[in-house]
Amino acid sequence: MKSDAELQKDVMTELKWEPSVAAAEIGIAVKDGIVTMTGYVDSYFAKSTVERVAARVFGVRAVAGEIKVRFPGSFKRTDEDIAGAAVYALEWNVSVPHDRVKVSVQDGWLTLSGEVNWWYQKDAAIDAVQKLMGVVGVNNYITVKPVAKPLGVKAKIEGAFQRNAMLDARRITVKTRGSKILLSGSVRTWGERQEAQSIACAAPGVSEVENKITISP
Repeated sequence: MKSDAELQKDVMTELKWEPSVAAAEIGIAVKDGIVTMTGYVDSYFAKSTVERVAARVFGVRAVAGEIKVRFPGSFKRTDEDIAGAAVYALEWNVSVPHDRVKVSVQDGWLTLSGEVNWWYQKDAAIDAVQKLMGVVGVNNYITVKPVAKPLGVKAKIEGAFQRNAMLDARRITVKTRGSKILLSGSVRTWGERQEAQSIACAAPGVSEVENKITISP
């Protein structure tokens, strides 16, 4: 098991390794495997990337992102500009049923709402807008309303876990409540936890996934 000091050093090194973000203005504190990040970045995409990079370090149990987005003067955009760019980005993304996703913006915070049939469509919507210039944050209130019925979904998810090279399916428990999935158990890394959630979200008929899997390196 890594000490908090070792984990802090590894996270800092991993951030320096990531070419898409500048880590100079980011502070990192670690306690009991939980990483708290503070400081400023120049885009919401950079904020998301920094938190994702920290989470993939072996030994990290959770990431508390307190990083703020601060734009240089030339990067600032009006809410109207951001909303127009978001609508355009959604229309050009083949994975998003854009006619079913609504966009609103207030003070740089972009909110997505509406209803789709699959989780990948919800994820694709946020991916389409999070890199837009001027976005401070994204609220994703899109709901998933599956067309398919969740028949035998527990067995299907467990089978997908067993096929996946990243996961030890014996350490993960799957429970169902209608179209809602509850995941519990433990995995070695945050990446494995996210992989398990992605697999569950891909199952036909799933409208919600509650992920209670813990990290146990």
